Amino acid sequence: MSLMHEFEKRARQLGIPLSVQLDITWHCNERCVHCYLDHDGVGEMSTAKIKDVIRQLAESGTFFLTVSGGEPLVRRDCFEILGYARSLKFNVKLKTNALKIGPTEAQRLRALGIEQVQISIYSHRAEVHDAITKVPGSLNRSLEAIRFLRAQEIKVSITDVLMSQNLSDAKAVRQLAQDLGVLFEVDPTVTPKLNGDHSIVKLGITGDQLQKVFHTEEFVGNVKEFCAPVPTVDAGVLDDSTCSAGITSCYISPTGDVYPCVQFPLPCGNLRTQSFSEIWRDSRPLREVRSIRVRDLHTCSKCAHIAYCTRCPGLAHMEGDLLGISTADCAKSAARVMDGEPS
Repeated sequence: MSLMHEFEKRARQLGIPLSVQLDITWHCNERCVHCYLDHDGVGEMSTAKIKDVIRQLAESGTFFLTVSGGEPLVRRDCFEILGYARSLKFNVKLKTNALKIGPTEAQRLRALGIEQVQISIYSHRAEVHDAITKVPGSLNRSLEAIRFLRAQEIKVSITDVLMSQNLSDAKAVRQLAQDLGVLFEVDPTVTPKLNGDHSIVKLGITGDQLQKVFHTEEFVGNVKEFCAPVPTVDAGVLDDSTCSAGITSCYISPTGDVYPCVQFPLPCGNLRTQSFSEIWRDSRPLREVRSIRVRDLHTCSKCAHIAYCTRCPGLAHMEGDLLGISTADCAKSAARVMDGEPS
């Protein structure tokens, strides 16, 4: 068992929120066509309040803290917040578009000991990437920032959200990541907006395109393992919880709202009126989420794919049924079927 799996196992046993994503703002200096946020930035927590929340997370046993947005670096206090989190010994990941990272900022991140910086790159071609971000010159600025970060020996990962307009460039983005000496992963799911608007989902790739992605070594590694024959669904699988959301991880919005996950807009409490420990321990919605087992799912419990399905309860919730299917994840499971196997 890997160390991370052991961490996760112990966190489940002890009821610890091992991993938390904290968005410190929804303001952003890009306007990506597929973004699930509205960027209004109304009612964001103050520096003092964010620090108080981070302190509460430390007291609750959180170890992995992802600081994100919006674009977190548009807040003038972002480095102060990052520094405070590191002073409490969090393992900190920063999600950013990197447009505001120059040599000085890269040096500051190195000095703070930030574990990893995650940056979205949608194409190796400026005309494609910049059309998605709606910011001319954004590709070159993000790539320049990656070089500044790598010069400081900071671990960087590139995420490529696959859409119809950039799918053909994915292999080139992977090669770009290799050339830059950074990690690379593809994300084949465009999620609905947090306000329930599903219109952006149409930007995603088709089922046939998804199948090609999942049968491509550059994207999934060993295809024969990734698309292995469907395993037997036994009682152990049916008794499992469906996701770590709300069990060992959660999401905190810039306004202090607590959700099981950033893709799971089920309100569980607000940190302006309750402590984090009260919400984590006593929230009725969180208790409901934690009680759900695979066998409780209307359709999925009877599906042969459930043993390896990546079903997202948040996406199912946004489709109207917490115990129902996530259409996007059904498509992923179908796409993993090896050639010649029944779907």
